Amino acid sequence: MYLQEEILILDYGGRYSQQVARAVREMQVYSRILPYVTELAEIKKMKPAGIILACVSEDGPGSGSATDVPRPDKAIFELGIPVLELRPELAEGEQGEELLRDFLFNTCQVKGSWNMDNFINWQIEAIREQVGSARVISGLSGGVDSAVASVLVHKAIGDQLTCIFVDHGLLRKGEVEEVRRTFGEEFKIPLIYVDARKRFLDKLAGVQDPEQKRKIIGEEFIRVFEEEARKIGDAAFLVQGTLYSDVIESSGDGKGVKVKSHHNVGGLPEDMDLELIEPLRDLFKDEVRKLGELLGLSEEIVWRQPFPGPGLAVRIIGSIDEEKLAILREADAIFREEIRKAGLDREIWQYFAVLPDIKSVGIRDEQRTYAYPIVLRAVTSTDAMTAEWARIPHELLERISSRIIREVEAVNRVVYDITSKPPGTIEWE
Repeated sequence: MYLQEEILILDYGGRYSQQVARAVREMQVYSRILPYVTELAEIKKMKPAGIILACVSEDGPGSGSATDVPRPDKAIFELGIPVLELRPELAEGEQGEELLRDFLFNTCQVKGSWNMDNFINWQIEAIREQVGSARVISGLSGGVDSAVASVLVHKAIGDQLTCIFVDHGLLRKGEVEEVRRTFGEEFKIPLIYVDARKRFLDKLAGVQDPEQKRKIIGEEFIRVFEEEARKIGDAAFLVQGTLYSDVIESSGDGKGVKVKSHHNVGGLPEDMDLELIEPLRDLFKDEVRKLGELLGLSEEIVWRQPFPGPGLAVRIIGSIDEEKLAILREADAIFREEIRKAGLDREIWQYFAVLPDIKSVGIRDEQRTYAYPIVLRAVTSTDAMTAEWARIPHELLERISSRIIREVEAVNRVVYDITSKPPGTIEWE
């Protein structure tokens, strides 16, 4: 297994640890991020080939952060494992790359076997060992993560896998038809379509808290999957497209702080009847795209922009109803269409519309209106851990705004979010 050559990165906060982790992986060595408060016994049990202290300043590990919390860094050298203190100012440019490479291949003496070809073989072996002869179901959402996870599992166990596409009523315009066509006709993977729109919307009626929305959707997904699994007969496993960034953001920073509960990490019910298969749990987003290409997925699917499992539920601020969903679908479709037409769909990591729970005064056809604003959100990123707001040309923003206001009657104002991550998140909820 690839984890026999593992580099641990102790996270002292900020975006630096993710940058180091990705740099290590680009040198074909597997890396894992752990909070700086991880117990020494746990680190020793993992038997890493090396440890990197991702320092936050030139003063050393943990400078300026939670000095009253016990840290292992003072005793970590006693483990007999190679340790590298890497500060941001030392990690940049060719010098930083040479320093990191020397630590990995000379000090730690790793072989560098982390690549997507080997990953496929390792995962196929692991999936077959985990599943045996049991039946497996996979929850398709229409996004690249669930698609790649499903195709990888299908490669491992063939017709033991049945994909279930749950229409929770929170998908983008045209997405249901596209997913059913792609998996039912192109991949020839057994696909069950479940129309659960009313069921989900009834559960979400009047709910405003975003964390509660995620947990409701996560639990309801599982209940639908369990019902479909019983119909299949002996299904015992559920495939999910959980990514490493999902795990990091849901697990927190070692001090009890987390960004949000992902519906497929922190939002799952504890009393599940199905055992999870998460073949992408160790991967960042760009690694998933590389994996998808190797598995033969179409460019359209591999480069589809990320879409959250809870769908439009976390892009409608406040309570959800059919009217708001219809408004957001149309505005979002216009935004995505114009970005594609401008040739920016590969350059921008994620672009979507948000419907706030407010109204404002406007004018249409010389009449006073009191209607919704639409917030446009577009960011550039490599793994969603950090992101910059996309510098969309003003003339394109003007065209998008004009179309939305002209074509979506319930909207009279369009604004553009220019917040980076951090301090903001990519999604609004």
